[in-house]
Amino acid sequence: MVRCPKCATEVDVDEDEVEEGEILACPECETEMEVVQIHPVKVNVISDDEDEEEEDEESEDGDEFDEDDEEEEEDDKEDI
Repeated sequence: MVRCPKCATEVDVDEDEVEEGEILACPECETEMEVVQIHPVKVNVISDDEDEEEEDEESEDGDEFDEDDEEEEEDDKEDI
């Protein structure tokens, strides 16, 4: 039995059936973990830098209000 490094959920792992380098997924948060040691089983989170970068880009392009947008709206109101 190991705990997910991200959410601390217990992940049922049989030491006799798991191999070093095997990839496990947390049933709760779906974090992927690599088995780095057996007897006792130890895991490390597999970091997906690409996924993290995509999330960052999405938040930057999200619903943030840009100052330029505010000026354009004021100009539009003046035209009416």
